[in-house]
Amino acid sequence: MSTSKLQKMVSRIKKIIDVEFGVTDKSGTVIACSTDDMEGQMFTPCVELLQSNKRVIVEEEYTCKRVEVQNKTEYVMFVKMEDKLALKYLDLISINIENIRLLYDERYDKTNFMKSIMIGNVMSGDIHIRSKDLGIKYEAKRVVYLIKTNVSNDIYTYNIVKSLFPQAGKDFVILLDDERTVLIKEFKKTDDKEEVYKKARIIIDTINSELMIAASVSVGTIAETLGDVAKSYKESQIAMEVGEIFETDKVIIDYNNLGIGRLIYQLPATLCRLFLNEVFKEGTYEAIDSEAMMTIQKFFENNLNVSETSRQLFIHRNTLVYRLDKIQKMTGMDLRVFDDAIYFKVAMMVKKYLEKSMARNDF
Repeated sequence: MSTSKLQKMVSRIKKIIDVEFGVTDKSGTVIACSTDDMEGQMFTPCVELLQSNKRVIVEEEYTCKRVEVQNKTEYVMFVKMEDKLALKYLDLISINIENIRLLYDERYDKTNFMKSIMIGNVMSGDIHIRSKDLGIKYEAKRVVYLIKTNVSNDIYTYNIVKSLFPQAGKDFVILLDDERTVLIKEFKKTDDKEEVYKKARIIIDTINSELMIAASVSVGTIAETLGDVAKSYKESQIAMEVGEIFETDKVIIDYNNLGIGRLIYQLPATLCRLFLNEVFKEGTYEAIDSEAMMTIQKFFENNLNVSETSRQLFIHRNTLVYRLDKIQKMTGMDLRVFDDAIYFKVAMMVKKYLEKSMARNDF
């Protein structure tokens, strides 16, 4: 919570009670006080209270009391009095601090702040100021991971990711909806791409073993500052969408390695349709049966190698050649020729992209 909030509270209470009082942080350093010259100094009675198991102590004319928020000591109050009235004053101040803290946490807690940055709801000029106020490093190497599962209740995934990366204030786990969870992970300056990928692998393996469900993780690029987190998140979204269209066999999709799928994804639908009409005559693609399509896919997987493709399909080499000849007659393209194979492969990807896009729009 911002120290300015506490200082304003102390300033208002000072007008009501004519006694020296103040608040320290968890180290015993005064952060707000009715006497200005005490701010920033270690206050010995409060330090002694923090080092003990007591909630209240009376030391050197001062009565000190812990302020707990959600069963954790967050602050220590002190008042220069030693009678019963001192405890009443401290109780009243405590109630004010707890209410301010809970209200502040609800509106400005670190996770909500990071979520707001991620979705672009914080102006760039405010990010640096608010991050300093919340104690979050502005300049740090961070990567956004978007985790998606095939189940409708993702709270279990959220809990698992939270347990894997429990460093509050450094790593942030955000539940987006029933299927998607986001991790904003902070890395050391010396960590490389391999370390980034390793974290994604840990997430996948843990979800698979703990929940026994399928999951995929898309990875954005490295954000050097908080201002770059929104970009990394957007990239992880694009990686997830491109992966669901073109990389269905992959569980980790890196924005930096989307290949030709990235280019197709960025093309307008009208241009994609023009390209398909150029490559395939009307009804040609639809005429390709499942056996021919499986043959084409295996042929591409084996880098246009006839011998290896026929071996994996458990058919004679001549049978494969016959199928390829049949496909050539239907489409006008000989897949044994590199240029024709490239045209056909890209056209297949473009058609898949259009079908997925239409399905999303219909939904």
